Amino acid sequence: MPNTNCRHFTGYKPCQKNETCDSACPSQSIPSKRILLIHLGALGAVVRSTALLASIHRKYPGAHLTWVTEKPAHMLLKDHPLIDRVLTTDQDSLLALKALRFDVGFCIDKSQVAYGIICSTTVNQVFGFSVNAVSGAIQPATAAAAELWELGLSNQKKFFINKKSEIQLVTEALELDYKRDPYHVHLTDKERAMAISRRAEWAPSGQLVVGLNTGCSDVISYKKLSIEAHRDLIIRLDHHGFRVVLLGGPEDEKRNQKIAYGLNVISSPTHAGLRDGLVSVQACDVVVTGDSLGMHMAIGLNKWTVAWFGPTCAHEIDLYEHGVSVISRATCSPCWKRSCHKSPMCYDLVDLNQIVDGVKLGAQWLMSSFTPPFSETSCSVSHSCDTSRESGLSSL
Repeated sequence: MPNTNCRHFTGYKPCQKNETCDSACPSQSIPSKRILLIHLGALGAVVRSTALLASIHRKYPGAHLTWVTEKPAHMLLKDHPLIDRVLTTDQDSLLALKALRFDVGFCIDKSQVAYGIICSTTVNQVFGFSVNAVSGAIQPATAAAAELWELGLSNQKKFFINKKSEIQLVTEALELDYKRDPYHVHLTDKERAMAISRRAEWAPSGQLVVGLNTGCSDVISYKKLSIEAHRDLIIRLDHHGFRVVLLGGPEDEKRNQKIAYGLNVISSPTHAGLRDGLVSVQACDVVVTGDSLGMHMAIGLNKWTVAWFGPTCAHEIDLYEHGVSVISRATCSPCWKRSCHKSPMCYDLVDLNQIVDGVKLGAQWLMSSFTPPFSETSCSVSHSCDTSRESGLSSL
């Protein structure tokens, strides 16, 4: 009889590992634990939370992991080698959850909906956040989550007292061992090949490719530079011989057209989906960005990241020694306000010279990290190795 507890066995089609499915199968894998992770949050936050995967599997070696998120964030987790099952909040997925049981549940979001998903299935132990069943208030599921919870209740603590990165706070809140694990964004071999081809198309002469991420979510819409500032920055980067590429999604297309008008700049595809967005970021050597999905993509793909901060907290973002933070000179920053009408705005007070200097520093870092022929050990920062550097770096 097949072992129905094996992580590879589905029960409705032949197993891809072994069609005979017997006890002697060398690919048989019986999970030690069944883990449910709920993270419905913003796209960039979902990318950041891939840094949790290493600590989860350290604490629960051999565990089976189900990750529930909202569409389209599930595309960012597609075919991930450390995630066994990705489900969404659509009706079919939520019904499927009701049929499952879990040993451990991680609720990352401070959300009634997220904890409601936990409550809709069987979970023996919950870490992270829960909900007061009487008042509906968010509360820590265990004492370990109290620090992160309290930061959300006090701007003074969040903006000025806390010195920990968000991923450290989340890791500790889930009672996992924090070892400053990097993000774990997975690209397929096909996607990596596409990135190498795209980079060669963008910079056939081997210039350093600087991706300029121009957009952000509508939640805090001023986490992006003005059109005029983007144009000024492109002119400065072009003057230094960098190949500038505009990054963004479909919501950024018209704005990117205004930014690019009359300038020596390339516009990346904007309508091909999140996975293609990852390919475009992978094709870049350096990424300049606000605190947005593009920033987390760049960090996750080990790109040298020049990240500027206005309304949000720079100390909450870990660049893992392959990037620099440029902080707005606005005296009211950070604020996390959803709307603001001050003049000048915080994005107007970002020093473009500092951004250009950050890009130059990235060029130097890339040169020092690359020793032909490329090998995993040639990087000065072990988790920053990136095979897309194989083309063009010798010309820097």
